[in-house]
Amino acid sequence: MQRDRLIYALLGIVPWATAATTSFSLPILPTLTPGPKAPSIPFPPSAARDPSKICVVDPEVADAGPALISAAHSCNNGGTVVLLPDTTYTIASPTDLTFLQSVDILILGTIVFSDDVEYWQTTAFEYAYQGTHLFWKFGGTDVNIYGLGIGTLDGLGQTWWTAKRSNETVYRPVLFGTDGLAGGLISGINMKNSPMWFNVIMNSSDVLITGINIWNEVTNSSSPPATKDCVSFKPNSTDIIVQNLQCNGSHGISVGSLGQYQGEYDIVEDVYVYNISMSNASDGARIKIWPGVPPNTTGSSSGGGAGYVRNVTYELFYNTNNDWAIELTQCYFASSQAACDAYPAVLVIEDILFKDFYGTTSKRHDPHVGTLVCSDPSVCKNIRAENIAIAPPSAAVAEWVCTNMDEGLLEMNCVAA
Repeated sequence: MQRDRLIYALLGIVPWATAATTSFSLPILPTLTPGPKAPSIPFPPSAARDPSKICVVDPEVADAGPALISAAHSCNNGGTVVLLPDTTYTIASPTDLTFLQSVDILILGTIVFSDDVEYWQTTAFEYAYQGTHLFWKFGGTDVNIYGLGIGTLDGLGQTWWTAKRSNETVYRPVLFGTDGLAGGLISGINMKNSPMWFNVIMNSSDVLITGINIWNEVTNSSSPPATKDCVSFKPNSTDIIVQNLQCNGSHGISVGSLGQYQGEYDIVEDVYVYNISMSNASDGARIKIWPGVPPNTTGSSSGGGAGYVRNVTYELFYNTNNDWAIELTQCYFASSQAACDAYPAVLVIEDILFKDFYGTTSKRHDPHVGTLVCSDPSVCKNIRAENIAIAPPSAAVAEWVCTNMDEGLLEMNCVAA
């Protein structure tokens, strides 16, 4: 406990305090600004916090969920909730934090989520889109969640990955999620061993996410199934910048998938992806659209949702051992190219730029290094590629599979499939 006491002393935090008090001295909330690319509209300012309004989450409870909710209520409107360093908190019940208003959440310890798989099947927060589930969720206005590089979220993923391998119907919660967060910061947090995706940001705006360290630790033969994309822009994602990211072993930075559900209108618009290093992935940059296959069509996966992808830029993208440097498809999950041709995508892709791509692909498709497949030229408009310097691992000339594309806009060596 000597190191614990030293950390508490440096932070000015009294261990096990559960109510607001004036005796604490908090570390300063980091001032962070996006760069080098900045949003066209500045983030709204965060309201001043009362340095004496501090609520420490009780570390001795068996389930930290209710204690966290209680602390957040007590310190809402101008305070700071603290989870202590060198302390493990277990969240064992659904924790709804969507009521927050001008409050900071300082995570200095480790939050572990109960791996009672059967319990969470019926209690996790459920969303219809792609079977998304959450252990906890954050929402409200002007909320800063930060860990100073110390705080850690641990989803105990190995239990969930093993369960999924033996039972495909198992729902696996996402490690961190927002629902209705307007204005806020998420920074300096370590995230490991997520059962499913690591983050899902829903119905939220004006949120800066930075300094997040993510990894999985596999301890047996059941590797993580479907943790998938490094970043994915789901419907409906607009006005987003992703930059200065290093990612190893994923499905790339993806738009979509979109158009999966008939009767739904999916939009991804005004997205800028800049200065990315992607290694050992299935894809570097990726856009994936379902074809227009009606439900219950024999031998085919359904699709047919409407909408558009518009004004998306991938710029300065470094590839190392990725299967495809770029994959654009409107035949996502089509049973065959013939099925995709028979049912062209309804969702339109337009005004897309791939610029300044460097590096090498894996041996998987050599000499092909990327694929751009539109189901019909009428639903792919103004898709451009500039300064593309991607090489296969062999000495062969790099080839790009191009289908129904305007090849005059592509600085690539296009070949037929």
